[in-house]
Amino acid sequence: MKKTAQTLKRRMHGVMFRFPGMITCNEFEDFILAYLEDELPPAQKRVFELHLRVCRSCRLYLAAYKRALAAAKATRKEYDELEASVPEDLIAAILAAKDS
Repeated sequence: MKKTAQTLKRRMHGVMFRFPGMITCNEFEDFILAYLEDELPPAQKRVFELHLRVCRSCRLYLAAYKRALAAAKATRKEYDELEASVPEDLIAAILAAKDS
């Protein structure tokens, strides 16, 4: 029974990607940032979300993409906080020592 369910799922997956207007996985990647920033027009957003529903690989890819963005933002925030805490006279002394 499990094998039959997997076969049906694979067939459905193949059929879904032949629907008019359906995007491919490569096209999905092109729209990720616009989707996350809520900049897709309603029709494109529906197609993007439909692809998400039928494509496990792209759901996993999107989750990893979100984690990478969160890590980059956290790193940037830490860098900005560190940069703000360095005294200007220390920066000037380092730059002066570098030039001599």
